[in-house]
Amino acid sequence: MATDLNWEEISMGIITYAGMAKTNAVLAIREAKEKNYDKASELIKEAHDNIVTAEKMHMDVITAECNGEKIEFKVLFMHAEDQMLTTQSMIVLAEEMIDMYKVINK
Repeated sequence: MATDLNWEEISMGIITYAGMAKTNAVLAIREAKEKNYDKASELIKEAHDNIVTAEKMHMDVITAECNGEKIEFKVLFMHAEDQMLTTQSMIVLAEEMIDMYKVINK
């Protein structure tokens, strides 16, 4: 039951979309710092959209393994997972920081 997973494509896709999400989260914090809350909200939404795309690519691998495919260890994929997971945390923290800026700047 072999699925032809393109490890490089999947890994680089996750890294790319996680990177875009991380960038948007940082930009959102910077916009909130300048009291541009609408722009911060737009950027956080983009960050969520980006990370969802990365998560879907990741889920393709999880699904293949659940369907019985033997998954070999890939360092690039592990790096991609690390980037995705740290970005997920960063988005949560960015949302909290934006809320803090709103309270501080009242």
